[in-house]
Amino acid sequence: MISQAHSPQSLALWIGILLSFSACKVGPDYERPLVETPTVYKEKIYWKPAEPQEVSRDPWWLIFKDPLLNELEKQVDVSNQNIKAAEAAYRLAIGVLDATIATLYPTVNATGSGVRSRINSAEFFPGGPSGSGIIGVPNTSGSTIGNQFITSLAGTWTIDLWGQIRRSIEGAEASVQVSAANLAAARLSAQATLAVSYFQLRTLDEMKRLLDATVAHYARSLKITRNKHTSDVAALTDVAQAEVQLDNAKAQAINVGVQRAQLEHAIAVLIGKPPGEFRIPVGKLSSFVPSVPVGVPSTLLERRPDIAAAERTMASANAQIGVAISAFFPSLIINSSYGFAGSVLRTLFQASNSIWSVGPQLALTVFDAGARSAKVDQARATYDQAVATYRQTVLAAFQQVEDQLAAVRILADQAKFTKKAVVSSQTAERMFFRQYKGDLVDYTGVVVAQVASLSAQQTDLTVYQNRLVAIVSLIQALGGGWNTSQLPKVYRWDSFLKID
Repeated sequence: MISQAHSPQSLALWIGILLSFSACKVGPDYERPLVETPTVYKEKIYWKPAEPQEVSRDPWWLIFKDPLLNELEKQVDVSNQNIKAAEAAYRLAIGVLDATIATLYPTVNATGSGVRSRINSAEFFPGGPSGSGIIGVPNTSGSTIGNQFITSLAGTWTIDLWGQIRRSIEGAEASVQVSAANLAAARLSAQATLAVSYFQLRTLDEMKRLLDATVAHYARSLKITRNKHTSDVAALTDVAQAEVQLDNAKAQAINVGVQRAQLEHAIAVLIGKPPGEFRIPVGKLSSFVPSVPVGVPSTLLERRPDIAAAERTMASANAQIGVAISAFFPSLIINSSYGFAGSVLRTLFQASNSIWSVGPQLALTVFDAGARSAKVDQARATYDQAVATYRQTVLAAFQQVEDQLAAVRILADQAKFTKKAVVSSQTAERMFFRQYKGDLVDYTGVVVAQVASLSAQQTDLTVYQNRLVAIVSLIQALGGGWNTSQLPKVYRWDSFLKID
């Protein structure tokens, strides 16, 4: 306990000295590990430079120029439950950070009590109640009845001598940024999934139109074949083949309805609506295929939220090494209190009733059978694991970009030939049907031509859908316009306290 001879100035000087000691932070300072990045994407040698503005300047889905898609994407951020869960995790991380920062400061508690009691003066205070500290009225039984009132403020301050708290804050700050990056990743994933589902649904709308037109065409073919059979020009097998063609086309058209309903339900869930209350009207699939600016590989590290989350996880794990190492050093706690004690409430707060105390408490673990060393080893292993995860995340990101660049390029080349195949197959179908009407070929040739024509058109639609999906996947692989500059900036409490 500090005597009254200590002035406020000397007490402040003493605390300042303690703070100067607390400038030390044990454990390694964080440095981002190096990762190997290519100077150029392998697929970029085939890539035509994009003229549109960078996708980072506007929501990336605007490049598809589809008003309904734009409206649906806006609802994802508002109502998607996975995004809401990630946002709640982000707020939780902020709460943990705030609680950790609070441990840097003293804790002050206020107490007050009032007691009326009877004390046996003869038994506990030989010679009577004098000196008992309780003023009361003695009775005939040799006891004293009196009051005692106490009020005080008690403070406890853990001095962060070795940086344990500040390392904990570093870890909590990094965890906040991890949660923010995870939120961005969840948002991007939901947006990309919505876009893919939307383009698949619109492709099914086009497929349904194709199959409905095919059914109408096959119905006309069946009518002509039946007329030829009635005239004894065509065999009954020709009629049977025409009926099979028509029924197969009808069955495919019905199956498209099942797939479309499932995609519509999936989109409803993505935007946070009950599937039974949501409907997307039948519409057309846009014929516009946008270009995507790719950038250089080195920028990918700053554009992917999953890479940012992995990197910030490393920083958090690194801070925990310092927390574990600080357990080897003594902890210093300053306890203090100030208050008043007396037997009369109205005079309780007079200077003569004041009580106070202040003093340090030093604690050091002398023996723990290697528990602290084991925790340091655990922290280092966790950090090494985070480093490996980070590097693997970077490798996977480059792979995804290369995959989608290749997909976009190859599918564009494939589309040129599927369109030619559609034209050629439709020409062949018309020629075979004219020849059949002129009794130059049997109906088997017509059937083969019809099957080839329908298959070519379906393949062309599928390739076009895959091109749009590949572009969405490429945008997602590039980060969707996100950047690490969007991570929350945490306040440097070390600078505020001027102890680092």
